[in-house]
Amino acid sequence: MVLFDDDYYMYVLQDQASAEAWWEMPDEYACGFDALARPLRMTGEPHQVTLELSGDEPAEADLRRLVVDHYQRFLQGRTPPRGSTLSEFIAGLPVESA
Repeated sequence: MVLFDDDYYMYVLQDQASAEAWWEMPDEYACGFDALARPLRMTGEPHQVTLELSGDEPAEADLRRLVVDHYQRFLQGRTPPRGSTLSEFIAGLPVESA
């Protein structure tokens, strides 16, 4: 799961269960994607969020753009992954530790 907060800071979490357990405030969520680049929406209450697909079509270009923007804003001097396939690209992202 690749999630972005309301400042578009990126968080990469292992799976849906860990993302829902880790994320605290649904109003701080801006957007997110699953490992297939399908867009996600977040619902629920503080400390009890749920992620669900908001569309079946992958939005790979949007995901890649947001990742590049994150690196430019928050990880200056570091290069975003350049995987040619989506799976290579996602595998190159830094996963949050629990």
